[in-house]
Formats: sequence, structure tokens, C-alpha cells
Amino acid sequence: MPDKPDGKNLIADNRKARYDFHLFDTYEAGLVLLGTEVKAIREGRVNLKDSYGRVENGEVFLYNLHISPYSHRGYAEHAPLRRRKLLLTKSEIRKLIGKTTERGFTLVPTRLYFQRGLVKVSVSLAKGKKTYDKRETIRRREIDRETRALVKERSR
Repeated sequence: MPDKPDGKNLIADNRKARYDFHLFDTYEAGLVLLGTEVKAIREGRVNLKDSYGRVENGEVFLYNLHISPYSHRGYAEHAPLRRRKLLLTKSEIRKLIGKTTERGFTLVPTRLYFQRGLVKVSVSLAKGKKTYDKRETIRRREIDRETRALVKERSR
């Protein structure tokens, strides 16, 4: 896996989060992981779908991040859906406590990547979209696709 110019090497992307939520502030956080989890992540055996973050007792945890067991494990094994602690600064946690207590806001992981050998997660403060917002997103995407096709057609 070659490194990107910004030093980030993408592992998993939560594209469904951009469809289901309005994303606001984004924070970069480290993850507390076990050795077999890191090895499984290097194999690409991770899924961000349906995962979310929660602030508890002044700490931030990530739930439902599915990391499948490492293929060459021996006696060491980890639970695929265990809660994992996010490493954020105190000021970021204070901001998140203030924002997540507001009605409708939640923490959604959007990207999981390696940065200089460490696993990082990009967590966004999000608010759920209504059905009509999702339809608007689909309609806008189709219009953009059609205009790109017309521009490409004219350039020929």
C-alpha cells in the first residue's frame, strides 16, 4: 500500500455516513487497539458501517466497529464488536460533550486510515437526514452526473 502525499493511507471509508447524515465538525482520533486487531486491519478486515461514537464519563468510545479476527492468530483473539476507546484531547472531548448533548447530534466515524504507522479514525459530529434530504442528495448526484456526461459529449 503506497503512502499518499499527505501521509495518510486509507483503510476503510464510511460512504453511507455521508448519505445518512449531515456532517459538521470532524476530529482526528487515535484508537486503543490490541495487536491482533491492528494485524487484521492491515489485512483490510474492518467495517465502519453502523458504527457510532459515544461520550461516557469524560471519555469517547467507538461502538460497532467490526474488526474480523486475524487470519494467522494463535491463542490470542479479540471480540469483533467490542467497544474501543478514542484518543482525543481534553478540549476536543469537552466540545463533543457540549455538542452531543444537543438534540439529534451523534458521533459517526467517516474514515479509518494509517498515519505514520498508527491507526487513526476520522470522527464527525453528525445530524441524521430526513427522507426528503436523502432524495435531494440522490437528485443532485444524478444532475451532476448528467451535466458531466453532456460536457464530455461536447468536448468530443
